[in-house]
Amino acid sequence: MSTSSADSPRSPGDDSPALDPTERRRILWVLLVPLFMSLISVSIVNVALSSIQQELEASSSALQWVLTGYALAFGVLLVASGRAGDVLGRRKLFIAGIAVFAGASLLCGLAPNTTVLNIGRVIQGLGSGMLNPQTVGIIQEYFQGRERAKAFGLFGSVVGVAVAIGPTLGGLLIQVLGPDAGWRSTFLLNVPIAALAIVLAFMWLPRRSRRPGKVDLDPLGVVVFGIAVLALLLPFVESQWGPWIWLSLPAGVLLVYGWVRWEKRYKRAGRAPMVDLELFRTASFSYGALLISVYFLGVTSIWIVVALYAQQGLGRTALEAGTLGLPASILSALIAPLSGRAVLRWGRSVVLAGMSLALLGIVLSVLVAYGMSHWGWHIVLFYVSLAFIGAGQGAVMAPNQTLSFADVPLRFAGAAGGVLQTGQRMGTAIGTALITAVAFGVLARADWDAAFTASFAVITVIVLIAMGIGIADMRRRTPEEPSRG
Repeated sequence: MSTSSADSPRSPGDDSPALDPTERRRILWVLLVPLFMSLISVSIVNVALSSIQQELEASSSALQWVLTGYALAFGVLLVASGRAGDVLGRRKLFIAGIAVFAGASLLCGLAPNTTVLNIGRVIQGLGSGMLNPQTVGIIQEYFQGRERAKAFGLFGSVVGVAVAIGPTLGGLLIQVLGPDAGWRSTFLLNVPIAALAIVLAFMWLPRRSRRPGKVDLDPLGVVVFGIAVLALLLPFVESQWGPWIWLSLPAGVLLVYGWVRWEKRYKRAGRAPMVDLELFRTASFSYGALLISVYFLGVTSIWIVVALYAQQGLGRTALEAGTLGLPASILSALIAPLSGRAVLRWGRSVVLAGMSLALLGIVLSVLVAYGMSHWGWHIVLFYVSLAFIGAGQGAVMAPNQTLSFADVPLRFAGAAGGVLQTGQRMGTAIGTALITAVAFGVLARADWDAAFTASFAVITVIVLIAMGIGIADMRRRTPEEPSRG
């Protein structure tokens, strides 16, 4: 059987220095700790919103911006910062991103009012958008073959745990420290972690061994793409502004079209575009990016619906609702490294197996919800059904990351990481708006059991579409590589 590109000793265009195992382990620790810190900030504030509203007397619109300000700033900067890391050095952008994130976290934690808090959240999102693409680029640069698969496995573990455990940690801090100190601590705990990460990054991240020639960041491409992403995301995260906000969606599509034309023209002129569109000729990357974007469109909304259902439908506390994702996060963390290694042998079939597990968990969760309301089933069964979803998450993220980057040249690594994560962020934003709209639309006419079922039915359809993309990727491969990545 032929060897997949994921097993190749070096990446296309790779001239990074060889490192020993101890040096690579240190690099991985430096990368994953701030990555966890930045991703957990997406979900940890969900359970802190009521405390923020109470202590700062926040309006509903100001409270909404605590969530959307971070998400918009994060999504807009991903591709641009990935490209900047490719050109200027990933180490520099990574450390700068941690520093910006830490400063913004301190500002949020000490905020006297919602205006300062929301300014801090926007800056926090910018810092997260700076550092996240660099983690993918640095893994691509210094890890090859099985070591890279293991690294992406741990990467997947961190993503899964950060998303699932955030509400639990936030609820615990508020319960132990009280409403005011509790919500502030969800931000302030980032500061010492970031300080340690910066020190370790200076000590352990290698300096770039090669220097670029003429620096070309394609400033017009950066600005147009950033505005396009903002226009595409805005209606889904700020729909309460009124129907007119949806006009930004076609405007965003036109901007993307104009950006593509500009990137092609920029390259024909002999310049280095923000994103070389040749990247999308790499089939493994294109399929992987599309698959994970569609997958995030569905599954990231699961935990929002579960939290709403547990608190409003079942009358549970925020802490109880937050703990429902704990078994799922543990399984995700355990399975992600294993699946990251398994993908070298089984390829896309590992991803499909993970999505099948997630589908099983979705169906079982609907059954458990029905059983709790009609047959008196205990809520502990919810932990079990949701655990299947967590197991599926662990078997999707890491293998898909490995497959997506198997053939990506190193010079595109940061930009490719930004593109991949931008797709995930857009999938998350659109999915959250869609699934919650379904839930509350059904709730207006029925009860929470019906709303929960309808939401999970839509999620099921979306996951099936993502599986169809994975199957298409398997079929387009050569006969010599029937199951390889």
